[in-house]
Formats: sequence, structure tokens, C-alpha cells
Amino acid sequence: MEKPALPEHEILDLLKRRWSPRAFSDKPVPEPILSRMFEAARWAASSYNEQPWTYILGVKAEDTAEFDRIASTLYPPNAWAKSAPVIALSVAKLKFSHDGSPNRVAIHDVGAASASLTLQALAEDVFVHQMGGFDPKKAKELFGIPDDYEAVAALAIGYPGDPEELPEALKAREEAPRTRKKIEEFVFRGKWGGGRF
Repeated sequence: MEKPALPEHEILDLLKRRWSPRAFSDKPVPEPILSRMFEAARWAASSYNEQPWTYILGVKAEDTAEFDRIASTLYPPNAWAKSAPVIALSVAKLKFSHDGSPNRVAIHDVGAASASLTLQALAEDVFVHQMGGFDPKKAKELFGIPDDYEAVAALAIGYPGDPEELPEALKAREEAPRTRKKIEEFVFRGKWGGGRF
């Protein structure tokens, strides 16, 4: 299943195809594809070239126990993600290495790395669903994440599956048309709310 965007302005086909499925196939994601995804994350832009991202990876076919440990951090509404063959946690380093000062854009930079990872995955027909619905405190405890790091998001990674296998409410969301705000609602010129795009 795919749900391409219907943009008002022409954008790259890869961006049109990007969406976040909830129904995943159990087909494994080959190791070379995962390697290329994380290589794409590696080359994302970051403040001071800090590269504040870390990923904790669980591949169901390789280590079910590790996969289940990551999955155990998900909040119940995201239980559907356990059907994906890969789950990861993104983690941000909150202080700069060069002087120990707070890096206020660390989470932004981790998001940029995850966006790069997501687009690389999609170029290989693999989809990524990023989620805020997980317990960062539990993740910190389970994986020994240091104090100056913060778990940012969970990522379900895999090939789209059959929406018929989802509970009815999630199936309806999976099949619903995609919507987005108009550009004029979030791009301003001159001052907040004024000089709209």
C-alpha cells in the first residue's frame, strides 16, 4: 500500500511517496539497506558538526529479545509497531563535545538525521514511521543511556503490510486521505502572522 501526497507545488517524487504506515509486512529488511539508511543519517547536517545522534537498533530476525526490549518502551497505542521487522530508538546528545555547553538544537539535528534515514529507506521501498509515543525514561533505564543524552523517538522500519490486519480504528486512519496545512498557515514574512507567503 502507498499513499502518495497530492502537493499544490511540484516536489520530488520521493517526498510525495513518504508517509508513515502502521501496517507492516514481516519481510526482513536486508542488512545492506539498513547500512545505507544509517549512512544517510551519518551525513545529515548538524550544528558545529556535532552529529549528536545515536540509534539503538532492534532487528526481529536477528535478536528477538533485543527487539522486544525496544518494543517494550512503546506506549500501548503504538503496539502496532511490533509488527515491523525493525524498531529503533533515536537518541540526542544534549551537550556540545567541544565545550560542554547545552546544544539547544540537538533534537532538531537528530530529526534531520532521521529524515535523511527515512528518505534513503524510501528510495529502497522501505518505510519508516517515527513515533513520540514511547517512554524515554524506561528507554534510558533499559539501555543505559547516559544522563546528558535523551531518547527522542521510536522508529518502526519495514515494508508496508496489509491494513486489513490492523484494528478497525487504525485501519480507518491508515486508509484515510492525507492532509496538510496550507503553506500560508506556517510561512510568514516580516513578522509572526503577517506578510504571509
